[in-house]
Amino acid sequence: MSYFRRFDYPAPDPVILARLTEQQREMQERIILQKPDFDLKLIAGCDSSFIGEDTILSAFVLLTYPELELIEKVYHVGAVELPYIPGFLAFREAPNLLKAYEKLQQKPDLIMVDGHGISHPRRLGIATHLGIHLNKPTMGVAKKVLVGKYKEPATSKGSISPLIYKDEIIANVLRTKDNVKPVFVSPGHLMDLETATTIAMACAIKHKLPEPTRLADHYAAVFKSEV
Repeated sequence: MSYFRRFDYPAPDPVILARLTEQQREMQERIILQKPDFDLKLIAGCDSSFIGEDTILSAFVLLTYPELELIEKVYHVGAVELPYIPGFLAFREAPNLLKAYEKLQQKPDLIMVDGHGISHPRRLGIATHLGIHLNKPTMGVAKKVLVGKYKEPATSKGSISPLIYKDEIIANVLRTKDNVKPVFVSPGHLMDLETATTIAMACAIKHKLPEPTRLADHYAAVFKSEV
């Protein structure tokens, strides 16, 4: 996801903050981490990009698995309904992502999100949000860490080290190419860390980013230039 951080935002409305905190608490109770029960044939990737401060573009791509052949790409542009509040970014992005998802002609078995799953201060990154909303297996592949500590994995492709927060492994720090910065792979919903890591690695064929999120990122930029 395209994060932009600003430090001159007004303090969040306490009523909105209380409502979002309660929603997060309810959603936390619904998270299911498990080995996914699917025959993985179609995998989606998604990404969002903000246009200014009040508009968001969300893109979805659909690929065959394991061939990773692109068969669909869609996007939706909409107004951002919430102010920026640290730790609650998923609430800004999820509504528009769900509208983009609706435009897919075929639905995926798994969604790989450019962002975090449970590797979030309250276990509710955008991948987990989407998984709960759609009742579908999701996983996050993020470029930067939000929370937790880790040791740098070895420099060779396939090297892994755990990302630990509050004595729990919340993600794997995965080197997808020799000598490039690692990515942070976490389960979102109806997914486990081991399977998410295996799939991320299987999808990282030429580039640092696995193909579903790399292509979602690419087409989000292409669509943005057309809007």
